[in-house]
Amino acid sequence: MAKVSVYNMEGNQVGEIELNDAVFGVEVNEHLVHMAVVNQLANKRQGTQSAKTRSEVSGGGKKPWRQKGTGHARQGSIRAPQWKGGGVVFAPKPRDYSFKLNKKEKRLALKSALTSRVAEQKFIVLDELHLDEIKTKKFQAVLNNLKVNKALVVLKEKNENVILSARNIPDVKTALTNTINVYDILKYNTMIVTKDAVAAIEEVYA
Repeated sequence: MAKVSVYNMEGNQVGEIELNDAVFGVEVNEHLVHMAVVNQLANKRQGTQSAKTRSEVSGGGKKPWRQKGTGHARQGSIRAPQWKGGGVVFAPKPRDYSFKLNKKEKRLALKSALTSRVAEQKFIVLDELHLDEIKTKKFQAVLNNLKVNKALVVLKEKNENVILSARNIPDVKTALTNTINVYDILKYNTMIVTKDAVAAIEEVYA
């Protein structure tokens, strides 16, 4: 089992914790991690883009000039794609970009992302994280103590003071153990996870 240090809010090491290899020590499957990220981004796409083809643009029912004898190239409609105001060739139409990933694939992708963060030493465990008031400056002080800037902060339970204090800091996102995903884990440089959140993640995914 991998061992990682446990820190307090002042940035001092206060102990160590053993991580479950079934969650934080799996063989990293890069293909599944990639698929999970593509899946999440694809599912967020609205897919509402639309343009008109030549059959949908109004006008152009009349042949602009006779077929032969004018010196012009032959033309059948002023709404053909080569004309100004004409239809679009292969125009984009509303569509659904989402696709499905199996449950086992999603779980393995998440475990792979967590394992990679531990292996890269970008996984910081806090013994606890709580603030007496909503104060961005106090939360920023915790990040400074840990020498972290771009971070995903994972909590076991909703903590309004922590969530609202972190909200105005660029490149910092808070998440609960049941809302973490592969995209966010990879997007942020460091994961800051409370000790009880680590236990909750291991309980769900082990």
